[in-house]
This record gives sequence, structure tokens and C-alpha cells, in this order.
Amino acid sequence: MDFELSSEHQMLRDMTYRFAKDKFPPLTEECDREEKYTRELVSEAAEVGLVGAWIPEEYGGAGMGSLGNALITEQISRVDMAIGHNIWAASFGCEDIFFYGTEEQKKTYLPKVCKGEWVCAGAFTEPNAGTDVAGYKTRAVRDGNDFVITGNKIFITNASNSDFMLVQCITEPDAKRHSQFSQIIVPNDTKGVTTNHLTGKLGLRSSDTSEVAFDEVRVPQSNLVGTPGNGFKQLMHLFDTTRVWIAGQCLGLSEACLEESVKYVKERTVFGQPLGNFQISQLKLTEMAVNIEALRGMVYKAGWLIDNGSPDFTLSAMAKYFGGKTAVSCANYAVELHGSYGYFEEYPVQKWYRDAKILELYEGTKEAEVMTLGRHVQKD
Repeated sequence: MDFELSSEHQMLRDMTYRFAKDKFPPLTEECDREEKYTRELVSEAAEVGLVGAWIPEEYGGAGMGSLGNALITEQISRVDMAIGHNIWAASFGCEDIFFYGTEEQKKTYLPKVCKGEWVCAGAFTEPNAGTDVAGYKTRAVRDGNDFVITGNKIFITNASNSDFMLVQCITEPDAKRHSQFSQIIVPNDTKGVTTNHLTGKLGLRSSDTSEVAFDEVRVPQSNLVGTPGNGFKQLMHLFDTTRVWIAGQCLGLSEACLEESVKYVKERTVFGQPLGNFQISQLKLTEMAVNIEALRGMVYKAGWLIDNGSPDFTLSAMAKYFGGKTAVSCANYAVELHGSYGYFEEYPVQKWYRDAKILELYEGTKEAEVMTLGRHVQKD
């Protein structure tokens, strides 16, 4: 067993962190305050191979695989998870184009995303269907050689800043529940597509979250991705893959909380000695460090297994579940260790505290992960 990253992965890790440290800090305060998306920075990240890095080189990506992409999400999240989210999620939705799309679809969409010319959005969640993805209402009706799409989506990452969306629709209404869905590529400039940027989020405020309306949107049936009626399985495969990268976000944010907390408790003096000398401070730092180390092993192993053709999607779900809990816990401890100072904008831990909560919600809530994992461990 070799637990060392390859030299290539180490270089990717270090380069990504340097990029984030150089580019993110001047934008953090403004983008968080104004909920401002960073399209230009996505293009800059694409120039150094950080966008769609998991995509093979033949389709324009860096070919760094799942582990490489997890390292990217980890390192950018150490600096600013929200701005970093814009970089890794610029390709969100492209996973199923790569897994199930035609060769023409792959060559049309993937290279432009990797180059930073286009941004993708995965239009999945609906007002009354989040975790219950089989409860979608958006329909795509065949009309000649086209699909006509009608429905609404909400909480869609990138939608107001994307160039195209991968939309989950009901195309086979008479089939069994989980065989009703298909995935269709919809360019944002298609007539009948309306997006509305949502504001007022607790955290991840630099990331664009939008609602989308489809009013008799007509696209060719050649925009179908994969097999009609296979959309549910395709979407589950997408989430199985992306959970590793979300766990990477959890890892990076947790590491940032620990690093900043260690720095603070060494500098802060109470009762005549450094705050870090007190056992309660050491307990919090220790719990942070132990959970981070455990999470790192889960994330790296899950990514490595995918890249080596033996994916363990149960482990991916475990990493996502444990990662969310770890990030929220580390952010909470970081604020507590900073005391009242941690509650103010002067210190970054207050932002990380706000950003952390989404990690227990998107890409499968922690409750959904519990249901999945709970059933798994009871299998014979």
C-alpha cells in the first residue's frame, strides 16, 4: 500500500493552492458581500487546467481524474470555498455528457468548458423535488424531431451565468416511476428559457444559485443525453462521482479552519498565557486534526478507486457524509476558539462558518446519505 501522492498529483496540489492564494483574496470580501459570480476567474483557472480537470485530454481536459479533481476542490476550498466552487462547478453536468453522451456531444461541449469559454449547469432540483429526484415535474414532449420542455427548476448552480444546461425531464410519463426521466442539453439562449439569480444565501454567496423556468422550450431530439428513460440512473451515477469532489471541498474548508485556529491560539493571550496552552483549546484542535486526517484518507481513497476502475460509491457517500459533519464541526470550533472576534468580518472564520453548512445539504443531504448507508450496512 502506497499512501503517497504521485509527483504529478503533488504538483497539481501545490499549483492549485498557489493559484487560489494569488487570485482569491482580493475578490473574497466584495464577492461575498455582493453575491458576485467570478466568470473571469473561471477563465483564468481554465488557462492553467483547473476547470474540468477530470475530463480526459482528448476532450480538452487535463486528464487528472477523480483524485486530481478532489485535490483541486480541496486546495481552492482552503482559500475560499465559494469562489473555488465557481471553478470546479463550471463543468457540473458535464459528467453525464462524458459518461453517456454521443461523441459529437462530447466534442461539442466538453472542450469549450475546459477552455473556460462555456459554463455548464446541471438543472436537476425542482421546487417540490430535491432529495426526492424521482418527484420531478418538468416535462419534455416529443414534437416532430424536437422536444418541447415545460417546467421549473430551483437552486441551480451557475444557471444565470451558464451557456447551457443539462436538464432532467420526464419524457416517458407512462413508464414506471424511475424509468420516466431523460436528460436533455438546453442552450441558455434558447427561446423560452428564463433564469433568475437568487440572493440572500447564508453562505457560498459568490456562487450563482438561480431558479429556471422553461416555457415551451424547443430543442432537437439530438440533444438527448444517453438513453430515453435512463435519466434517473444517469443522475445517480453523476452524484456518485461528484460526491468525492464535494468531500474534497469539506476537507479543504476544514483544513483552513484548523490552520487559522492554530495561528490564532498561539497569538491570543488570556490569563497571562497563550490560548493554545489550555486543555479545552487543545481538545478542539485535536478533534479537528483527527477528523481532518480521517477525512483525507477517505477522500483520496475514494478518488483513487474511481481512477483505477474499481469505484466504491459507498465510500464516496461515506466521505461526503463524514466530510459535511467535519466541515461544520471544524468551522464551529474555529469560531469558538476565536471567541467574539470570530463573529466579525475581520476574521475569515465567520465566513467559513456560513459556507460550511451547505456541505451537509447539496449533492445529497446528510439525512439522505444516512438512509443510503444505513440500508447498505444491513445487506447480507
